[in-house]
Amino acid sequence: MKKISLIGCGRWGTFLGWYAAKYCGFGVDMYDIPTSPNFIELRDTRKNPYLSLLDNMELFDNLPAVLKNDFIIISIGCQYFRGLCKELNQYDLNGKTFLLAMKGLEEPSAKYMHQIMKEEIKQDIHIAVLAGPGHVQDYTKGVPSCVVVDSDEDEVKDRVIKMLSSELIRFYYGADLIGNQIGAALKNVIGLAAGILDGLEWYGLKGALMARAPIEVGRFIQYFGGNPRTAYGLAHLGDYEATLFSQYSHNRTFGEKFARGEDFGKLAEGVPTLKAVKIIADKENIDMPICQALYKAIYEKADIKSTIRSMFTRDIKQEFEDWQ
Repeated sequence: MKKISLIGCGRWGTFLGWYAAKYCGFGVDMYDIPTSPNFIELRDTRKNPYLSLLDNMELFDNLPAVLKNDFIIISIGCQYFRGLCKELNQYDLNGKTFLLAMKGLEEPSAKYMHQIMKEEIKQDIHIAVLAGPGHVQDYTKGVPSCVVVDSDEDEVKDRVIKMLSSELIRFYYGADLIGNQIGAALKNVIGLAAGILDGLEWYGLKGALMARAPIEVGRFIQYFGGNPRTAYGLAHLGDYEATLFSQYSHNRTFGEKFARGEDFGKLAEGVPTLKAVKIIADKENIDMPICQALYKAIYEKADIKSTIRSMFTRDIKQEFEDWQ
């Protein structure tokens, strides 16, 4: 049995390992730090709240043990990724392929994950990224979905997609490495806004949010050198629509509880990403009213309803002026 590796035993990472083991026939060597609550739960019980580990899934608490395989999936908190890359660079990684399954930007640099890995690992490695809609709770019930894989190497995209395709997940070839990563990261940010509207019970405004958010995200993608139309693909709009209506999204749930004055208590990648977006938007004068309003509400503790209403007094403009 061919083996692959996984770094990060959180909800999404553990699912990806389970998926590769169950649907693609791989043996999966899984690593996390020994003090991680997620790792401890899996080690002690061989399960988490979403799934049970299969016989061809093995747990390790030392990083070198999983670096012997040539294909490695990484799914950890984005703010910890640079530190992991520095650690990885101490080992011989030449020829290995990494699939980055994270959605976020480093705070405060606003750098995306592929960019960080290229900066920190000066070896001959291959990097692909995974993005798109889908929640673990649906996948484990057999509910299918679609994702996109992107890379700056066409051969790597093709190899990853052929390795991981199944009847549960349909893979698409990405054509905008920058845009897919930025779009995926800002999906989490806009997911916060969707949750806030749920918490306020302003459900009718979610339609306007769905329509206007990709235009705003497209501006941010374009600043980084990507194609603004990528905001309408699986990585952003597809994933965002899944978030908008899902009870399982951490970011939407964070926003909902925030609007109600309640604590969420779990990782919501959109929160640190929002701060990174705000820094760049201010510095480069990028018009991002939704993100600006979110920042005021979450970081500056501005009144939520007043902040949202203030957006409606801005200057009137053409709906698609960005495209003219």
